[in-house]
Amino acid sequence: MGRKENPIVSSNRELVALAQWLRDQRSASGHSYAQLAVLAGCHATTLQRAASARAVPSARSVRAYARACGASEKKAMELWLRARRRDVRTPGGGSPDPLGIDGVEALRAGLRRLYELAGRPPVREMEERAGTGRLPHSTAHRIVGGRTVPRDIHQLAGFLTACSVAAAEHPLWIDAWRRALGRVAPSPPAPRTAGAVGPVVRGGVAVAVAGPGVGYGPAGGVACDRPEPVPVPVPVPEPLGASAGLRLALLGPVRAWRGEEVLATGSPQQRALLAALLLREGRTATAAELIDALWGPEPPSQALAALRTYASRLRKVLDPGVLVSESGGYAIRGLGEGALDLARAQDLGAEAEKARGTGDLARARALLNEALDLWDGEPLAGVPGPYAETQRVRLEEWRLGLLESRLDMDLEQGCHAEAVSELTALTAAHPLRERLRELLMLALYRSGRQAEALAVYADTRRLLAEELGVDPRSGLRELQQRILRADPALHEPGPPRPAEHAEVRVRPAQLPVCVADFTGRTEVTARLVGLLSAAGRTDMPVAALWGTGGAGKSALAVRVGQAVRRFFPDGQLYVDLRQEEPAGALGAALRALGVAGRDVPDGLAERSALYRSVLDGRRVLVVADHARDAAQVRWLLPAFAGCGVLVTSRRRMLDLAGARLVELDAMSPQEALALFTRIVGERRVTAEREAARYVVAACGFLPLAVRAAACRLAARPAWTVTTLAGRLADESGRLAELEAGDLAVRPVFEHCYTALDGEQARAFRLLSGSADPFLSVPAAAGLLGCGPQRAEDTLEGLVDAGLLIPMGPAHYQVHVLARLFALSLPAP
Repeated sequence: MGRKENPIVSSNRELVALAQWLRDQRSASGHSYAQLAVLAGCHATTLQRAASARAVPSARSVRAYARACGASEKKAMELWLRARRRDVRTPGGGSPDPLGIDGVEALRAGLRRLYELAGRPPVREMEERAGTGRLPHSTAHRIVGGRTVPRDIHQLAGFLTACSVAAAEHPLWIDAWRRALGRVAPSPPAPRTAGAVGPVVRGGVAVAVAGPGVGYGPAGGVACDRPEPVPVPVPVPEPLGASAGLRLALLGPVRAWRGEEVLATGSPQQRALLAALLLREGRTATAAELIDALWGPEPPSQALAALRTYASRLRKVLDPGVLVSESGGYAIRGLGEGALDLARAQDLGAEAEKARGTGDLARARALLNEALDLWDGEPLAGVPGPYAETQRVRLEEWRLGLLESRLDMDLEQGCHAEAVSELTALTAAHPLRERLRELLMLALYRSGRQAEALAVYADTRRLLAEELGVDPRSGLRELQQRILRADPALHEPGPPRPAEHAEVRVRPAQLPVCVADFTGRTEVTARLVGLLSAAGRTDMPVAALWGTGGAGKSALAVRVGQAVRRFFPDGQLYVDLRQEEPAGALGAALRALGVAGRDVPDGLAERSALYRSVLDGRRVLVVADHARDAAQVRWLLPAFAGCGVLVTSRRRMLDLAGARLVELDAMSPQEALALFTRIVGERRVTAEREAARYVVAACGFLPLAVRAAACRLAARPAWTVTTLAGRLADESGRLAELEAGDLAVRPVFEHCYTALDGEQARAFRLLSGSADPFLSVPAAAGLLGCGPQRAEDTLEGLVDAGLLIPMGPAHYQVHVLARLFALSLPAP
């Protein structure tokens, strides 16, 4: 077996376990150290030392040893981490004590010792462990060489992570770093731009330290009349090792952790794939969409193969079942609550909006500070691709919006003097952002610096004229005039209303229950979610979902509404326009929004005006289901850009201004079969898959028809799928077979048909009698006995009525079930 093994002797029990495990793996492989050296690509002496237990070996040598033996690298690294931690904590083991560091030289020596205890990993490996952008390998090289120390807390945290220092010890090292650089005086440091300085551990108690002149009250609010800083206990952030759950970060470098273990997220392109999937919030992204996101319009020739490789690598890194393949694409699902920093920030922002709406400014400000503290530099740092660039801009714009809201609340609470310095820095960084300049003018004026406030306006006016050739917006001009007039209303506002005495807004949640076995529709769902989630960043989004009856528009609208709820924290309204006219729907909506019944006006126009007034400043989603035409919907449109509207109709809402039309047609064969299988059961369908395919095809892949057929079969255990297929083969009785309780196909087509005028009804019957279900305009003109232009107008009218399906320029299709319905009607 080659070199003779020395006995294992060490006081570090975990190191003994590692060495014994390595030796056992070599014995099981049957290799000598010389053979292992060839397989591992390193010297045999290095491998023998790794299993000697004389000192904790490097992570690199342990990985190479396990790989050469064909053993689990994950198991090897688990043992190595235990051995390294035990070595750090062993008394007399030479591990540095951060509490004893009192100068730069002591800090340099301590960091060097941490590097040695980590097994002297290569600096490029340290850069990868630390996370993108946190610790460049050149900086790591200078730190371990004793030539420099980390320049900021983030770089220090990256170094500690790269040296496998437990997260629970990070605050002690951060305190040591501050002491060494003279950044901690007897009085606490000034607050950061985004909020209070993070928790510092003192004697086992975590405290958040506010800057001079800013004290934190018991309710979490700001009290600006305290001259001395006051430390207040705050929850200590959960150490990385406190939970074995998966956590991911996008608000900075793209990183991942499992417990205290930093996961390798791979190359920049692989991180771009991870970011693209996380930003879709569980929705499936097709391969084509991901390729476009990673490489743009000119992808490499092997882009699809590379995409699959990246996905395979990520699947090995993440928890089982998190990265799923679906419909030729990928999605990330099943993350725990708070596992993604972006989702946590969105939840905190929504909670802050609600707290502000109830008058609890102190809590709203604390929540916004907590959300802003989740940012760790530039979002998606170092991630390439056009999609990442677009999302970086969006996330930065959102961060600035949160910051403006928090600063606005600072001024409402009378903290104008403290806000001046922060606003001055922000306006310098974002000189064209007028809202920041408006807040700075107000803060200066309330601080008794009227001349400087007017100078800010003059500078803004000059800058906008030179850069853009425009004048300041009306709000800024009005504020300047009010300052010139010394408007008393501009002076410091009174104390905020206590939350317990604030007027509580009613938050409606009227969306129906989602269909439990909803299947497919991933692409159209993603498109609708993308449209509606833009609420507040652009003009008010209005999505008009249209398609033939039975296509599942209502079920999809409810599902999308539930998916975008967090973007509309003030509630969701659901209106069924098949049951109520606009006047009745507005009355119900007003009462749901908290308006007393006696205050609801009688006239339609008055109700609509009050409805818009009540929704002003609220972020509410309105789902208008079964709309007959655009005229019904216009009365229900809010005026506030933070709201969103989702309309479903069998007609194309061509005349609904600003609406984005989204068509919903029949399912794909795969989706229809999946829906049928979910209702009937996998066992019955697997046994008769060909018959099941015939059934969904006989249903024209229409969700309502597939559901009705599946429910009939599920309710009849004695039937086989072949039995149902045989009954559907008779076209004259097929529509009668597609009924199950209130699930019925015929009423859908009857409703569409009765809405036609005489000429359209005749045309529908004639076109449905054609032997070819696919019709061109010339063929339709021949059947109808009219010119091409009139035939095309008739065809488009039938499309709007939901009885024809457009198949491209000048081509149409009669749905198989619509044709059967037409054949049951009297001859034209």
